[in-house]
Amino acid sequence: MGIAVEIKRVMGTFTLDVSWDAGNELAVLFGYSGSGKSLTLRAIAGLMKPDSGTITLSGTKLYDRDRNLPPQERSVGFVFQDLALFPHMTVEENILYGGHGVEAKERRERCSRLVSRFRLSGLERRRPGDISGGQRQRVAFARALMRRPGALLLDEPFSSLDAPLRAEMRELLRDVQRELMIPVVLVTHDREEALGLADRLIIYAGGRVEQTGTPREVLTMPKTELVEQLLVYDRELLPSRLFTTKGSNYRVRDPLWAGLPMVSSR
Repeated sequence: MGIAVEIKRVMGTFTLDVSWDAGNELAVLFGYSGSGKSLTLRAIAGLMKPDSGTITLSGTKLYDRDRNLPPQERSVGFVFQDLALFPHMTVEENILYGGHGVEAKERRERCSRLVSRFRLSGLERRRPGDISGGQRQRVAFARALMRRPGALLLDEPFSSLDAPLRAEMRELLRDVQRELMIPVVLVTHDREEALGLADRLIIYAGGRVEQTGTPREVLTMPKTELVEQLLVYDRELLPSRLFTTKGSNYRVRDPLWAGLPMVSSR
């Protein structure tokens, strides 16, 4: 049934006032730093209480005027930007920690399946400092999925990885979403990541949602000048894998974006 967010929170001079929904798909919150994307994730997870509004997941109210479920009662997995793995715990212990509240035998069975699914076999007794960045990412994913959440939230989880690892983890995230068929909400300010991953693109600016839609819809029909500016690529930053140039314009050449109109590279 998906997720629906309609919340407002005033914090000094900044006001978060957003409304959007997503089905069982990969939704990307995209925009400049400080636009309220991460605050929205924290509100969904129960780590920040809005002043007003509603948050609904698969028909269950997580937050409204009369109800504010604590984080442990929300069917939500969260992968933080810094991953938040416990350095003194092993890989296995970190994953098991995510299953708090699950019966012990079932928790170990789930952990074993996730270790296999995320290609962590043989690393169970190692600590986070003794494994690679990509492996730590997979541990964080596995831990977030231990309670079989109804939604997965990710706050710029790939920002510290080099390009090959980012590509690998993006593919893994897509596979996970297709397997589980739950809403996955990813925060990023990386345009290529947003356009390449999103089923639904949600553009944030100044604490508000400027536009939502598929990447194709937002690219071809930006509703505001700000949205257009966010999605315009400088020639120096033009990702050759996605685009081909013609004169002073560029055209998307990746099959996903085939047929999009010419866009100025102003």
